[in-house]
This record gives sequence, C-alpha cells and structure tokens, in this order.
Amino acid sequence: MKRRFLLGGMGAGAAIMGGTALLGPDLVAPAMAQDNPGREIPEMTLGAEDAPVEFIEYASFTCPHCARFHEEVYPQLKADYIDQGTVRFIYREVYFDRFGLWATMVARCAGPERFFGVTDLIYANQREWTQGDAATVAENLRRIGRTAGLSDAELESCLTDGEFAQALVDRYEAHLEEHEVPGTPTFIINGVMHGNMPYSDMQVLLDGLIAEA
Repeated sequence: MKRRFLLGGMGAGAAIMGGTALLGPDLVAPAMAQDNPGREIPEMTLGAEDAPVEFIEYASFTCPHCARFHEEVYPQLKADYIDQGTVRFIYREVYFDRFGLWATMVARCAGPERFFGVTDLIYANQREWTQGDAATVAENLRRIGRTAGLSDAELESCLTDGEFAQALVDRYEAHLEEHEVPGTPTFIINGVMHGNMPYSDMQVLLDGLIAEA
C-alpha cells in the first residue's frame, strides 16, 4: 500500500506537512487526490555509464549510519573508483520521516549538477539541522540550501510543491518494490544486496568485480 504525504500548514513560509506523524516504520498522512505519473524524478548518478560496476546506495538523510558512510567511506569510493571510471554510483533516497523527504527536496532543488554537493552539506550538518521542531528543521534546511547557492524563491517553490513531494514518495515506493532494503545504508552492487561494511571489505568486493569484468 502506498504512503501518502500532505503538505500543508505553510505558516511563516515553513515547509510543514500539517497533521503528519511517524508511527513505527510507516509514514502516515492524509491521502492526496491522485498520483503524479507524469512527474519524472531523475536518477542521481556519478561516474562512467559504461563502468563495470553499478553501485546503488539506498540511504536516508536522517540516518546517522548514512552520514558516517558519506563522511568516511564515500570520499574514498569516489576517488578510487567513481572518478576512475570503474564504478557507476546511483544514489536513491529512503524516507523514514518527513524531515528526510524535505532534505531530498532541498538537495534536488539544486539540480543534478549540484545535487551531490548539497548532499555532502546535508550529511555533514546532520546533527545540527535535524534538531528542533518542524519549523526549525525546515529553516535549517533552507539555510543549507542558501549555502549551496539556492535563492529563497527557489527553496520556497521546491518545499511547497506537493506534487513534487508525492512524486518523490511514489518513486521511493517503486524502488522498494524492486529492492526490499532492510535498512540504511544498503548497497546493491551489480545486482547483489549488501549491508554497510568497512571500506577495506568494499575494496576487496569491488576489485574482484572489476577483475571479472
């Protein structure tokens, strides 16, 4: 069954989804009127399209383990494999809560060229921007967006776009039908699911796949 988000209660310009709550693992909110089949949400990718290894990361912007991966492991992965043309990296968002969805909306508001730069800022400042009530979190995310060069008008347009939010959730659910990820971060490496791992173990895995290609 699909989860539904409702953006409402935009008082003082805050991107607040009125009346929503997090109950257990599910995001619960009143249903929106309809799906948005025409709203395309592009994959966010890095690396050569013909790389021998496809590396999909499922991650949540509010997940501390994901923040640690992006601070400690991802820079090495990028330098050693993505930038060398041996790994095609695909980032897919998982939503455990509305704050994670809002963070995605800010990151994607910057466009594909700046997405990963904004992602770095969101993870690096995770402990700070996730603190406080909904209005405070929304303003914290706006501040990150401004740091990345987004204008207030751009941020407001993205954060108040209900169809955009629902399209993101629909895309997330379609990905979960493809890969039933048990938690975050989860990696799909050449079609095989892996949990979080030390970089040394990841190197062994990737080097083996590259050698086999």
